Amino acid sequence: MIDNDRTISDFDRLMGALHGLPDIVTTKPATINIVHPLIGVGQTFIVQTFRQRSGEGREATSRDTIFVQVASHEGLIRMALPAEVSDAIARQRESVGSKNRKKAARAEAERRKQAGIQPGFLKARRSK
Repeated sequence: MIDNDRTISDFDRLMGALHGLPDIVTTKPATINIVHPLIGVGQTFIVQTFRQRSGEGREATSRDTIFVQVASHEGLIRMALPAEVSDAIARQRESVGSKNRKKAARAEAERRKQAGIQPGFLKARRSK
């Protein structure tokens, strides 16, 4: 007998659609436990990524779908982050990393300037 009162969630439907396909590579589910010491609340995150490749050679592209489950005192939240969202997260992470590297490089250049150390490209020009 089919139970019509129970529907399949989008999370389960998408994971079921991707699971077992030949062009899918998955990570093991990673469990992260976080306790916020100031308020004494703990959360458990389970994260798993499914990567789907399409095309061959230079034309090949990959799309990552990230499944996140959060268990806390408020209950369980499950969501599937589509490839467009995971791409945006990756771009933002790279952007923040680039900005941090530029900031550190500028600070180091200023520190060396204050210390009287000449940049390597200026040393090469003067020695000729």
